Amino acid sequence: MYTAGAVGLGKALVERGLSLVYGGGNMGLMKVIADTVLVGGGHVTGVIPEALIAREGDHKGLSEQITVKTMHERKALMAGRADAFVAMPGGFGTLEELFEAITWLQLGIQAKPVAVLNLDGFYDPLLAMIDHAHVQGFISNENRQLLISGDTPASVLDQLEAFDATSHRGKWSGLQP
Repeated sequence: MYTAGAVGLGKALVERGLSLVYGGGNMGLMKVIADTVLVGGGHVTGVIPEALIAREGDHKGLSEQITVKTMHERKALMAGRADAFVAMPGGFGTLEELFEAITWLQLGIQAKPVAVLNLDGFYDPLLAMIDHAHVQGFISNENRQLLISGDTPASVLDQLEAFDATSHRGKWSGLQP
C-alpha cells in the first residue's frame, strides 16, 4: 500500500512538472518515488552524505547526485533547493526532518509548506498527538494549521500549491537556515 502511494506521488509530480529533491539513497519509499519520476521523464536531485553511501547505497541513475560530508549539510542543501516538503510514511529520520521543517516554518526561518502524505492512516496517531498538544495549549491555532495532511498525492500537492507563505510567518521571520 505504501509503495503504491509512493508511485502515485512520483507520477503526480511528473504530471505537474515538478522536480524531486531527496536524500539520494537507493532504498525505501523515496527510491520508489525517485525511480517513478525518472521513468516519467522528470528531474531528480539526490543529496547524500558520504557515510550513507556505504550504509544504504546511492542511487546511480539520478539526474543530479550531490555528495556532502554531513547530515547537516545534506538537510541544508535539500531545504535550500526544495519548494515544499512532503513526508512519506517512515521512521526516525523522516520524523526528524518533518519536525525540523515544520519548526523552521513556525519560526519563520523558512516559508515553504510542509505536508504529510497520510497513506492508509499512517500519520493518524501523530496528527492526533499534534492535535492533543494544540488542545493542551502547546501549539497555537495558527501553528496547528501549518502542517498539511492529505491521504492522496493529489490532495497533498493541491494544498501545497495553494499554500500562502505570507500568511504563515513566525515571529522571527527573516532568519536564514
